[in-house]
Amino acid sequence: MTKTAKSESQVMTGLWEQLPIPTEATTSRVVLNNELLRIVEFAMDAGQELTDHASDRAVAVLALSGDLTFSVAGEPRTLTPGDVVYLAPGERHAVVAQSPCRFTLVLMHPGSGQ
Repeated sequence: MTKTAKSESQVMTGLWEQLPIPTEATTSRVVLNNELLRIVEFAMDAGQELTDHASDRAVAVLALSGDLTFSVAGEPRTLTPGDVVYLAPGERHAVVAQSPCRFTLVLMHPGSGQ
């Protein structure tokens, strides 16, 4: 995985063309990764899921297209384009795509706000 220098601004275009929604699968691509942030784009077909898991980092999820069920600590919520989820470090969560969908995951590295 390539590091993105935090001291250099970057513009990333054409991400959806590079990461089409797959048939009966989930794909992801890290688009930015440095000591401050890690940004991952996800594309999921209907019925695909990410099972219950947690991150040691604070996480923000931005729903971009389609509908998905996002469970936080076992409580499911339906997300549609424009919805945002914040997860505290260690919070358990899971995702199920209700339709073909895309979302962005932003991970904040511990201590980066200091």
